[in-house]
Formats: sequence, C-alpha cells, structure tokens
Amino acid sequence: MNAFKPRTHGSRLSAGQRRATYALLGCAWGSGVFWLVFHYFLQRRGEFAVEPHPLEHWWLRLHGLCAFALLFLGGLLWALHVKPGLPWPKRRPSGLIIAFAFCALAATGLLLYYADEGLLRDVSGATHWLIGLLLAVPVAVHALPARYRRLDPDD
Repeated sequence: MNAFKPRTHGSRLSAGQRRATYALLGCAWGSGVFWLVFHYFLQRRGEFAVEPHPLEHWWLRLHGLCAFALLFLGGLLWALHVKPGLPWPKRRPSGLIIAFAFCALAATGLLLYYADEGLLRDVSGATHWLIGLLLAVPVAVHALPARYRRLDPDD
C-alpha cells in the first residue's frame, strides 16, 4: 500500500503517513534545537573574537532542508488530513494551533532568510524559535490520543 495514498474513511492518516510526518517534524524540531544550543552555548573563543561552532552551520542546513520538506508535507496534510478533519471537533483546537503555528514558522523562516540584520530579523528569529520550541506541545496533544482511538469508536 502506498504510504501517501488518500484514506477513504475520515481524516486519519495511514501508519506510513504518520511515521513520515513525525519523522520530519522530529528532524526539524531536533535540528532547530541543536542549532540553538550550538549557536548560543557552544561558541568558541577564536584568536580575535568569539566564533561559531563548526557544526552550527550544518544544523542550520539540515533545519532548512527539513523546512522545505515540511512545506510540501504541509500541503499534503492539508488535503489529506486537515481539511477533511475540520468537521470533527475533538482535535480541532490542537490541529488549528498546529496549522497556524506552521504558517507563522514559514513566514518567520522566510523573514530570517531574506531580512537584513536589525530589529525585524531579531524579532523574526525570536518568534521563530519560540513558536518552534512550543509547537511540540500541541503536536503531542494532537497526536497522543490517536493511540486510544481503538478504544473509543466514536473518536
């Protein structure tokens, strides 16, 4: 069975779709966290100034690669999962928070890529990493009840 084949019942994702979604979200979240740690806490004293850790740029590159893949996945999830799932109210709040956070992350990520140094870039950066770090909470709230769906046929 194709992992990205649309499901015929409701908005539940197949096991392959869930694994791909969680793997990509985890990779993006983890690479972002590692970038923050390497950027703010693992700088090195150079001969003339403080220098970034050599791995900092690689974490940022991985994070950017995950971001491009997440943009594709976001469109796929909108069609297969979000839009068909809107009529069901149980997970709608956490799902909408995730969707709005995803849009905010895409916008602030774009600003981080194109904005010059200054206030706009600083605010975009702080907003991006704050939303990114906190996004783990609504994703967990949205995803964890899926383990109990077999027990609740009305869910």
